[in-house]
Amino acid sequence: MIDQGAISPPSKWEHCETTALGVLLRHEGLDLSEPMLFGLGSGLSFLYWDGKNMDFPFLGGRVKPFELTKNLAARLGLTLCVQETTSPRKAWQNVVTHIDAGRPVGLQLDSYHLDYFTSKVHFGGHVVAMYGYDEQHAHLVDTGQQGGAVTTSLTSLAAARAERGPMTARNRSFTITASGAVAVSRDQMIGAIKSCAEAFLAPPIANLGHRGIAKAAGQVPRWLLRAADPHRDLSQAAMLMEKAGTGGALFRNLYRDFLGECAQSIDDGGLRTGQALYAEAASLWTEVATLIAKAGETADATYLGQAGTILHDLSRVETDAMKALSACGD
Repeated sequence: MIDQGAISPPSKWEHCETTALGVLLRHEGLDLSEPMLFGLGSGLSFLYWDGKNMDFPFLGGRVKPFELTKNLAARLGLTLCVQETTSPRKAWQNVVTHIDAGRPVGLQLDSYHLDYFTSKVHFGGHVVAMYGYDEQHAHLVDTGQQGGAVTTSLTSLAAARAERGPMTARNRSFTITASGAVAVSRDQMIGAIKSCAEAFLAPPIANLGHRGIAKAAGQVPRWLLRAADPHRDLSQAAMLMEKAGTGGALFRNLYRDFLGECAQSIDDGGLRTGQALYAEAASLWTEVATLIAKAGETADATYLGQAGTILHDLSRVETDAMKALSACGD
């Protein structure tokens, strides 16, 4: 088993994919903050997702699972090796081959099956880093909220990796390799910022980006009518926005801090404007989550109306921020 102390992130991080990336990259000698990993991977987005087969709408604040990893590897010139298979035997072999050679492995799986998860909700886009195993257990690194260095049975791990459904992958495992020393450049930061801004400002469908936030503004005030169990559904929606691995404020805290780190080495008016606006947006998202939670507790639609008003403001604030950031470096 790889020494966990040698590969874990320097502190308890909050988002699953960046936490796993922190482990893999630290093994390669690259020690970056969680906001920097999130931002370099152009991780910020917005999604309003609803459908006939869903119990309740979902608000997402990041790009789809694994997109951040691919973006980051490409931007930093890292070698990303991804393996997928429908064979449980092959899936296990794909992992242990690397671990036995001394290299940690990233895994995408459904957190529902993991022994240490107390919240039993299916989420197929969860990502962990695996650094060891014995005859009965796998040794993983997860977010600080989930315990950091944790273990789960090999049986539960196999079930989590093989689960099918929304956002799942076919026993996906991955490693990252750096061919030499890696230093983050000004151009890489600006490239990540501009790429994220352009995608946010020109979403292909109305559920994404600034258009998605505007759509949420119109839909959230009607959520009491949409919910089968308002207390459960609204409370869970608020928790997912603020606490479930988002870093708070639906990932806006992470992006605000990324922009702040960039501003330490890049003197740019558009960057400073974007950073200030995302500091404002982060506070507003926390306020939205609080209002949705109150609506769940009280069944009072007034709180949802207030949340909708703030969401309209957020659509404007984030649009202005991304417009400023899209001109960063020009």
